[in-house]
Amino acid sequence: MDKKHCVKLSVQPSRALVDEKFIVLVQNAPPGFQMTIHSLHHSEDGHSWEAFGHYTADATGTVNVSQDHSVGGTYSGVEPMGLLWSLRPVPGSKSWLRFRKMNVETPMEVAISVYQGHQTVFVDQVQLASVVAERWYMAPGVRRIPVTESDLTATLFLPPGPGPFPGVLDLWGGGGQLVEYRSALLASHGFASLALDYLTAKITLKTGKMVENDYFETAYKFLQEHPQVSGSRIAMMGLSFGTAMTLKMAVYSEVMKLSCAVCISGSHVQPVNGSVEENYVFCFRNSKKVCFTEEKQAIYRDLLLPVPTDPGMKVDVGRLQCPLLLIVGEDDQNWAAPESAQDIKEMMEQAGNSHLLTLRSYPNAGHLIEPPYSPHTRASMLKAVHVNKMVVVLWGGDTVAHSRAQEDAWRKTLAFLWENLYGRKNSAVTSMSHL
Repeated sequence: MDKKHCVKLSVQPSRALVDEKFIVLVQNAPPGFQMTIHSLHHSEDGHSWEAFGHYTADATGTVNVSQDHSVGGTYSGVEPMGLLWSLRPVPGSKSWLRFRKMNVETPMEVAISVYQGHQTVFVDQVQLASVVAERWYMAPGVRRIPVTESDLTATLFLPPGPGPFPGVLDLWGGGGQLVEYRSALLASHGFASLALDYLTAKITLKTGKMVENDYFETAYKFLQEHPQVSGSRIAMMGLSFGTAMTLKMAVYSEVMKLSCAVCISGSHVQPVNGSVEENYVFCFRNSKKVCFTEEKQAIYRDLLLPVPTDPGMKVDVGRLQCPLLLIVGEDDQNWAAPESAQDIKEMMEQAGNSHLLTLRSYPNAGHLIEPPYSPHTRASMLKAVHVNKMVVVLWGGDTVAHSRAQEDAWRKTLAFLWENLYGRKNSAVTSMSHL
């Protein structure tokens, strides 16, 4: 490449929330120049992730990733965000990794670079240009407040400003731990969100006993009574096992009066009168039904099948009195979410409350439906709470379809929360491009 063709690379916006699109633009290349645009991220656990697309400059020496076709790489076609959602561990990495942001107070930094030719190996290659893009879960002014009162293990995220804000009680699944990134992002969109650890809470580690159902009511009351939370507008959101807890509390709790609920990749199947521990143990009572792939990945989806007909073995969703958004991936290999969604739909139709149900079912999407542009993980290591060892779990999903599902489901979730907590339809999703 000669001096007059000094390639220029820009990423706009270079600082943005993780659910915002960016525009990657290469200029001043020779017309018809073949290039590889590459993204690299070093995660907090010490692993490196990469994605790349193969492009050809147009007659003006330009490639715009939002408009131009990638003819190969980790994605192909016109994929504005392919450099993020197709991120995968670099060759030679440990097997079965999953990308998760641990410290939400720092950005996810992604180095985007241009290389000459259509490359697949990047060690010792010369970069023609490189920039670093920052992807944030916390918008400026969002406050992160660790919560330990009332024996809760939780983190509260408050949007900028005085409030009061509607609240969201945010539950993750069977791996336990305090997972904060979804709550941080919800706060960046105007919701006071409480990320709650309920399976590996400090009180559990101290006493050796799992929390009881009233732990969720305590968390709800904490949100309800917070001076910057609007106590009459609270939602609950659960993924996987968090869905079971969300549905149970939404239907049976005398304390919790939810404005709406969002349930992702979960089920209503559980002993209705069970404690958290009994519900958790129940999920694995049919362990003989666990299947394994040739690569020894565990498939748990049959554990709750067939969906029981015994009313004592599933939440009576016909009694639900608040709007419910149900999100499922049809290739979920971890949980019987599609079959459960069908049964929930039928139960609500029979009870006459199906007007409260919004069902989003995504073909070829897997279990881990995360915020947009998160790298798709088809299988990864998981240390489930009930077994003290690492298991490789098959989550399912085809990368392209799953990534489309993540983007659509997040937009639908924000719109659903805005409508049911703020009483506004199609509010323009807060853009934080001014980061």
